[in-house]
Amino acid sequence: MTSSGSVKVTQVRSAIGAKPKHRGTLRALGLRGVGRSRVLPDRPEVRAMINKVPHLVTVTSAEESEALAQKERSEASRSARRAGERRAGEAPPRDRRAGEAPLGDRRAGGARAEERKTDS
Repeated sequence: MTSSGSVKVTQVRSAIGAKPKHRGTLRALGLRGVGRSRVLPDRPEVRAMINKVPHLVTVTSAEESEALAQKERSEASRSARRAGERRAGEAPPRDRRAGEAPLGDRRAGGARAEERKTDS
């Protein structure tokens, strides 16, 4: 284990063709593609996940500044996402015109079929 308490995990091979459990382990580690890196705490559960996919990742010790920089980036993107959700929440998008039947009902004959039923 490293003295800094953090490790830098970098994905070096693609998850295409890997077992589904290995792909899930990469996702749990926060790796989304080749060349992507994450600074993770050096704990037994993280080490166990790394040991499941050693052929797909490389591990190096991480500096405290790297861990802080990653945390700041994730906080900034999280706050930007939340701000976007607040803006989107004010005016929800309308997917159908008011009073229009769902697509399945229109295919069954729609309003004209209903008119014919009442005329008969």
